[in-house]
Amino acid sequence: MAGALAIDVALVIVFAAIGRASHGEDALAGLFETAWPFLVGVVVGWLVQGAWRAPLPPIRTGLGVWGATLVVGMLLRTLAGQGIAIPFVIVAAIVLFAFLVGWRALVLVVTRRRERAAQK
Repeated sequence: MAGALAIDVALVIVFAAIGRASHGEDALAGLFETAWPFLVGVVVGWLVQGAWRAPLPPIRTGLGVWGATLVVGMLLRTLAGQGIAIPFVIVAAIVLFAFLVGWRALVLVVTRRRERAAQK
C-alpha cells in the first residue's frame, strides 16, 4: 500500500517538474508550489477510494485517484490564484491519466503474464 501511494506521489512530482521545465521555469525552485494542489488531490483520491484496501486495480482505484487528483488539483490551483487554462487542464488530464492509471495497468499486464507463464 505505501509503495503504491509513494509511486502516485512521485509521479505527481514528476508531472509538476515536467510542466515547469516545459515552460522554461526552474524545475526545482517552485516545484512544491506547482505540485502541492495535485498532491492534496492524490491524498483525497486515496481517502475517497479507500485505495489502501486495493491500491493496484487500474479501473477501480486508478480512475478514482486520477479524477480526484485532477479535480482537486485544479480547484486548489484556482483558489490559490495560480490559475488554470483549458489547454493546461487537457494536458494535465492526459498526463495524470497516463501516470496514475498507466502504471497500474502496466502492473496488471505484467502480473497476468507472469501468472500465465507460471501455469505452463
